Amino acid sequence: MPTPDSPLARHAATPHELYDRLGAERGAHPFLVFRDGDGRQVLFVLGQERSRVSIGRNEANDVSLGWDSEVSRLHAELERIGGEWTVADDGLSRNGSYVNEERVTGRRRLRDGDVVRLGRTAIAFRVPDDADSRPTSPAGSRVAVPHLSPGQRRVLVALCRPYKDTHMAAPATNQQIADELFLSVDAVKANLRALFAAFGVDHLPQNQKRSVLAIRAMQLGVVSSRDLET
Repeated sequence: MPTPDSPLARHAATPHELYDRLGAERGAHPFLVFRDGDGRQVLFVLGQERSRVSIGRNEANDVSLGWDSEVSRLHAELERIGGEWTVADDGLSRNGSYVNEERVTGRRRLRDGDVVRLGRTAIAFRVPDDADSRPTSPAGSRVAVPHLSPGQRRVLVALCRPYKDTHMAAPATNQQIADELFLSVDAVKANLRALFAAFGVDHLPQNQKRSVLAIRAMQLGVVSSRDLET
């Protein structure tokens, strides 16, 4: 599970950032997640055209961290070797490079979810399911598609309906769902509590649960664009 200061920590992301990240997780290539000097999420895709990525404060680097004064002009390199991504410092930096808070000496293989720290900047490494270089992960580490009752599914579709036209929308309110389905607000809340648990989002802050549930349901294909039209 991501640590609180990890770029992957969901409590630190807006619903729109979570949507973009979940989209990248459905892609075919590993990617980096970090925040720029203004605190905005940045996704850097490690596509097939890349075999080496330079990281440092200099603007000429592939990943430039110009806002972080503790990062060297050329701080570290990522390199794909045999289909696996590695990180190397090899004395390039003044302050060192760290993976999961362990200092990198020489070269280190990156695994899904690793957090690389350069200076004050944390960069998470993610490997989507469809990426050829995806390492073996423990069984059950990803959310399975849950079994829903007909009532729960109707509530879920109603929750997602505002996303019909744009992912920038906000999910439906309890009252809107109740009005659409001719339910009481208490019945909507009970169904949503069950859905939060089923989709593994019940641990999230209250202001994120609904958005993440809606986004996850659409990403998993539980709710399709066709459902939202009916």
